[in-house]
Amino acid sequence: MDTAQDLGTLAHATAERLARRHVGVAVAVVAGGRDGYAAAGTTGRADGGTPGADTLFEIGSVTKTFTALALARMAVAGTVELDEPLARLLPEGTSVPSRDGQEITLRHLATHTSGLPRLPKGMMLRALLRPRTPDPYAGCTADVLLSGLARTRLGSTPGRRVRYSNLGAGILGLALARRAGTTYERLVTGQVCAPLGMSATVVAADAAPPGLLAQGHDSRRRPTPAWNLADLAGAGALRSSAADLVTYVRAQLDGGGPAELAKAIRLTREVEHRANGFAWMHLGWRGHRLHPRQGAHVQIWHNGGTGGFASFVGFDPETRTGVIVLSNTQHAVDGPAFELLRTLQTRAA
Repeated sequence: MDTAQDLGTLAHATAERLARRHVGVAVAVVAGGRDGYAAAGTTGRADGGTPGADTLFEIGSVTKTFTALALARMAVAGTVELDEPLARLLPEGTSVPSRDGQEITLRHLATHTSGLPRLPKGMMLRALLRPRTPDPYAGCTADVLLSGLARTRLGSTPGRRVRYSNLGAGILGLALARRAGTTYERLVTGQVCAPLGMSATVVAADAAPPGLLAQGHDSRRRPTPAWNLADLAGAGALRSSAADLVTYVRAQLDGGGPAELAKAIRLTREVEHRANGFAWMHLGWRGHRLHPRQGAHVQIWHNGGTGGFASFVGFDPETRTGVIVLSNTQHAVDGPAFELLRTLQTRAA
């Protein structure tokens, strides 16, 4: 992969492919010291413009990687310990479930090995009773989350197996913010975004630069309200742009930012919990190795989805390649994103 033009051509092909089903998409690719951007469709706003590198999308569960990096940054600083019990960071008297004598730790939450269910207590029932709720997480206040936590049974012993949990990631964000004496948004801004110069990555929609927010759409391409996630923000509340996420991926590949942040990034990948022979969890990130017939490359990644958006961020530290795909439609973008990353890896190998 020799030129930025080559990268732009690859990104454009993926953007055009996704635009057949999505209202609008933004694609960014990173290869070595170069990057390329492409977009297709529209932002869904009244102006009808094509998304740009600075257009903001809800990134959903990609937020979990920011939450985990904030944990790693605080661990490097000595503010928390990875194996510190969750209960120590929550209000006194909070009941935290355990199993087989094993308490839930911060490491467990960040690697999805806590045994907690995917959703907060009672949320599935509420979703069934009110299937068209604009933001299903709007009622997830700290009081509701901690009250439900006390009544939750673990599906497995903490630390034993991967059990993906929005609840666990959200509780981690809540606990870290409480230890830091701040809000989740200020925590992530201070620990991750500001040191990297990612000024457009925000939680609150009204904190975004005017005119840069894309309009979300459901699976039928109908406009849909934004999601907020209340105090479950650590599971998926961030909004970001292709440009900011290129900066984020470059930090993952090159250890950008202050030395303490680079050390925290290394820590997120030093922690590893095997799900099977080919896949694992880091702090916040998923990882797997491709079959030898596909090149046997490592892909570290996370995807995201909200009521009106879909996202994917993936990279390979060995070939120094990465891919960002953002959409303002509730359709997964994973397939084309993985294919694009594999193409970059093959060309860089």
